Amino acid sequence: MTEQSVTLEIEAGIAVVTINRPQARNAVDGAVTIGLAAALDSVETRGDIAVGIITGAGGHFCAGMDLKAFLRGETVRASGKGFAGVVQAVSDKPWIAAVEGYALAGGFEIALWCDLIIASQAAKFGLPEVKRGLVANAGGLLRLPRQMPPRIAAEMVLTGDAMSAEALAVHGLINAIVPEGQALIAAKAFAARIALNGPLALAASKRVMRQSADWRSEEMFAAQNAITAPVFVSADAKEGARAFAEKRPPVWTGA
Repeated sequence: MTEQSVTLEIEAGIAVVTINRPQARNAVDGAVTIGLAAALDSVETRGDIAVGIITGAGGHFCAGMDLKAFLRGETVRASGKGFAGVVQAVSDKPWIAAVEGYALAGGFEIALWCDLIIASQAAKFGLPEVKRGLVANAGGLLRLPRQMPPRIAAEMVLTGDAMSAEALAVHGLINAIVPEGQALIAAKAFAARIALNGPLALAASKRVMRQSADWRSEEMFAAQNAITAPVFVSADAKEGARAFAEKRPPVWTGA
């Protein structure tokens, strides 16, 4: 029986999506692309999932595109979702990258797509595409300069050299650094904190943060209100206030 290239496990409202090609440092081939796209769809449509985590099997996150698969002509982009079935997808649910070992090229770009990055002390991040005559067009060139100082981003892009989790944490790219082998455990702890919150509020908050970079100053509050106003009249908003007053955990319905 062939092992799945991507696995999905769900527990307590948290989905763990694992790229499962440890023999290839979880490099992305056609099967991984299909698997990640399907897992993303499941997380987005299931009401019992509040947060998604992406990680890799066997001590590495993802080494990027499988160049052998590229030479074989395998499709590593999904319609509407881009490279690996992820990097161009729009998700209203929070996502966390749990990074051990290498997160290189497209693997780093998958991590940059996520909302949070939890990394082990041994993790290495890089966009080495220029070393292979390629370019980081799966989000690296677009997201990295927006998520850290542009000159440091330019150093990573133009040299193609990898940087440690500690070095990137200095520039605000990493949310937490943990001992080797503990990234997924720490990511689950972060996810559990997020999952306590109202799903409508989380979705609206993500949408505003994602879209507001393109808003003009004179329109930004009106644009924000169009997204957030429905949250204030939702059943969840009333439940949140009631639970606070009654000193108990809220029971969210997503309505």
